[in-house]
Amino acid sequence: MTQSVVVQVGQCGNQIGCCFWDLALREHAAVNQKGIYDEAISSFFRNVDTRVIGDGGSISKGKICSLKARVRYISLDSYITLIFDCNRKESLNVMEGIEMLRIRPGIRTNKKMQGILKILVLIFRAVGHRVFGSLYQDQILEKLRKSAEHCDSLQCFFIIHSMGGGTGSGLGTFLLKMLEDEFPEVCRFVTSIYPSGEDDVITSPYNSILAMKELNEHADCVLPIDNQSLFDIISKIDLMVNSGKLGTTVKPKSLVTSSSGALKTRHKKPFDAMNNIVANLLLNLTSSARFEGSLNMDLNEISMNLVPFPQLHYLVSSLTPLYTLTDVNIPPRRLDQMFSDAFSKDHQLLRADPKHSLYLACALMVRGNVQISDVRRNIERLKPSLQFVSWNQEGWKTSLCSIPPVGHSHSLLALANNTCVKPTFMELKERFMRLYKKKAHLHHYLQVEGMEESCFTEAVSSLSALIQEYNQLDATKNMPVQDLPRLSIAM
Repeated sequence: MTQSVVVQVGQCGNQIGCCFWDLALREHAAVNQKGIYDEAISSFFRNVDTRVIGDGGSISKGKICSLKARVRYISLDSYITLIFDCNRKESLNVMEGIEMLRIRPGIRTNKKMQGILKILVLIFRAVGHRVFGSLYQDQILEKLRKSAEHCDSLQCFFIIHSMGGGTGSGLGTFLLKMLEDEFPEVCRFVTSIYPSGEDDVITSPYNSILAMKELNEHADCVLPIDNQSLFDIISKIDLMVNSGKLGTTVKPKSLVTSSSGALKTRHKKPFDAMNNIVANLLLNLTSSARFEGSLNMDLNEISMNLVPFPQLHYLVSSLTPLYTLTDVNIPPRRLDQMFSDAFSKDHQLLRADPKHSLYLACALMVRGNVQISDVRRNIERLKPSLQFVSWNQEGWKTSLCSIPPVGHSHSLLALANNTCVKPTFMELKERFMRLYKKKAHLHHYLQVEGMEESCFTEAVSSLSALIQEYNQLDATKNMPVQDLPRLSIAM
């Protein structure tokens, strides 16, 4: 059984990560009613004996006494390590608005499952790539090594961060080079939240361009997610609920994207629903590592099959059914409609239209009681409307996990290596150039030791080269598919 370690960087990364941990525990609690510590839960959690000597406690073999998440938190705020008992009534905040995660009493679980969830939190203050990354490199590496040592077979590092802020973009990408040097054989999977054009951080174009260079050079796979796309999805859902179309009703207690159902906060914050959509993306992405299935997909297989060239490792994601991932009761989508939705621009977590762009490869990760014949039938149905590169017409990868998300019969996550990601990078470059041409706010960066103007020119050159690679691929979009001669074997 392989394991993965999650590294959450910055406010955005920590909020999304906390949603993921809570929802992951809910899934395991719903499936594993006996509360036995099994291989499925060990992929992202490990069993730890937290008994105090002399307390008289006893733990039977196979029971969950406590769970420790395979996670490291890095943020601008200081943290402390806490142990949270499910049976205690009081709440202990890790940081403002987020409580220590635990197996919620709301789910009917066996008392054996009523353990303690202990999450080790890295005590650290970080403001960026150059200063604090180098200053605290040894401390960070020590924590990451300890997490890796507790894994029997470390498969992947998940990094969750934003591109616009100082901590997420600066320190989040500094970790990539560090992990590449320390764990060269372990896949580095990154979930990056890209700022919208109306971002409230004026210098976010600088931060994003500098971060893009590190993602190009040191990441194995990147899932770019656009804040504006998430906002548009939530706006459509709110409009649908308020209009009362399709007989929609608001669920009293949602386990999926409600802030009251996932993370107990004093006040619902505007980004709760957006963060939870990304958390559900991660749930579907890691489902094959956490549950059994007739055709599970190893996480390393994603980068192996979907990344034909090293730098073209940006995968556009879509999640369906989308509207049922909210506090809304809507009749479930038919299976064929679910596949059609996955290729619709309305279901993309990046403002893109992959159906009218060029595919390099595509992965379909299905959860629930779905047969491989249904998947193949839908692929054949959709293939005529999709454009694949001439040299990879059969670039499909499929995965079947038997356990559906909580409250659903089935779901689908589509990951596409598609040239439709290019407009996002072009817009990012354009926003950067508007500031850089005037040298606006540049002095703030140049005051940092080791930061020179050449860092910006190198970063924008790296992004321009990436855009050019996508341009070259787009130029082949209408080329006819040639039948290659078959290999003749002498008998």
